[in-house]
Order: sequence, then structure tokens, then C-alpha cells
Amino acid sequence: MITASINKKERSLISVLFLGGIIILSGCSRVDKQVWRGSLAKNVELLGHRNWILIADSAYPFQSRAGIETIATGKGQIEVVEAVLKAVEEADHVKAKVYLDKEIEYVPEKNAPGISSYRKELKALLAEREVSMVPHEELIAKLDEAAKTFRVLVLKTNLTLPYTSVFLELDCGYWDSQAEANLRKSMAQDLFFPD
Repeated sequence: MITASINKKERSLISVLFLGGIIILSGCSRVDKQVWRGSLAKNVELLGHRNWILIADSAYPFQSRAGIETIATGKGQIEVVEAVLKAVEEADHVKAKVYLDKEIEYVPEKNAPGISSYRKELKALLAEREVSMVPHEELIAKLDEAAKTFRVLVLKTNLTLPYTSVFLELDCGYWDSQAEANLRKSMAQDLFFPD
């Protein structure tokens, strides 16, 4: 009788621990899928001129270079691109140059079902922006070169379509190439502006 009573208590305790573990793990799972948003917000504050943000499909490789941080978002590509563009737009200190893989224009629907729909969604999302189409390997080379000195943030999505990455090269949000050219011209002519 004592043995039966202990077994019931043990089973009850095991059941409670098991269910508690499931609840904790499922909660962690939901939190982990949102970690990328917090990391994005933190990174946008830290990133600046010459940094890159890449929103990549699920097959994008996990790179070993120290300057590249990769975060799996568990989300759709369009959702992540939209969130990143919004975060960059809301930051006063940076703006983004947008690059797409040139190959995306040539991927046929028969080889990558869903690519036509994705292209339409992406085109609509980027409609107000200047977008440069560059071969994928050239963009990867730019990232590799930038990562030698500057941080690159890679946000992997759950998209399973080729050549769908969106590359954002960050630039200064409050200083442009014309202002820089004027500054260099003034310096060359030894014209300065005392207070």
C-alpha cells in the first residue's frame, strides 16, 4: 500500500515536470523566433556607413568569418525584408543601398515554383527604391571584403527559392556624396569655415 502511494506521487511529479518542461520549451521556441527582431533593433543602432545587412533564403551558408553575424529568423523573406527596411528608414544615422541578385530575373517558374509570385511581392515592396541588380558572386565578394573590417548582419529566412537574397549596403544617413565632394574641394582649396 505504501509502494502504490509512492508510485502515484512519483508519477504525478514526473507528469508535472514533463508538462512543465514542454511548456517551457514551447515558450522558448516562440521567444527564439522573435530574437531576430531584438537583434535587428540593437544592430541597426550600432551599424553605420560601410556595414551590410543581408536578408537571405534558407540555403544561404553559415559563414565562418568573424565579422559576419548570422541569425535564423524562422520567418518569411518578405516579412523580414519589410522589417529591416522599416528599421533602417526609422534610423536617422543610416540609409541603405539595395542590391538584388541579377540571376533572380532569369530563374524560371518551372524550376523554382513560387518565384514569379515572390518577384512580384518583392518588386512591390521595393517600388519606391533604387535597386541595383548585380551577379550573386559579385555581391558575395563585396560582403567578404566588407567583413574584413566591418560588420555584416545576415538574417536567414525560411524561403526556399534561389537567388532571392536582398543585400543592403548601409551608408551615412546625414551626409551624402555631394557633401563629401564639397568638403574635399574646400580642403583642396584650403577653404575652411571658422566658427
